[in-house]
Amino acid sequence: QVQLVESGGGLVQPGGSLRLSCVASGNIFRFYDMAWYRQAPGKQRDLVAAITSSGNTNYADSVKGRFTISRDNAKNTVYLEMNSLKPEDTAVYFCNARRTIHQYWGQGTQVTVSS
Repeated sequence: QVQLVESGGGLVQPGGSLRLSCVASGNIFRFYDMAWYRQAPGKQRDLVAAITSSGNTNYADSVKGRFTISRDNAKNTVYLEMNSLKPEDTAVYFCNARRTIHQYWGQGTQVTVSS
């Protein structure tokens, strides 16, 4: 069992920046593929960015060039650096860990982009 705890969400003005963090429990974090998803009210949960255990990354088209996912295996932490934020980035952001058939979710952190 892996527990994921997100932090770093909040209210930011359009064009601003935030950095989300997700800390995982346990000592095999480095073997997990990690990802950030987001879910806006009334919409489905969508993939934002992912990073494999070997460090390969991929991004949703809507965030390419603005968001950066990274991981620090020594700290059991995955980050999402979000720049040039737009109102349409407003959502609850969820951390996800996956390895073979096992998948875990964090509780989510709210990001609101508004003036």
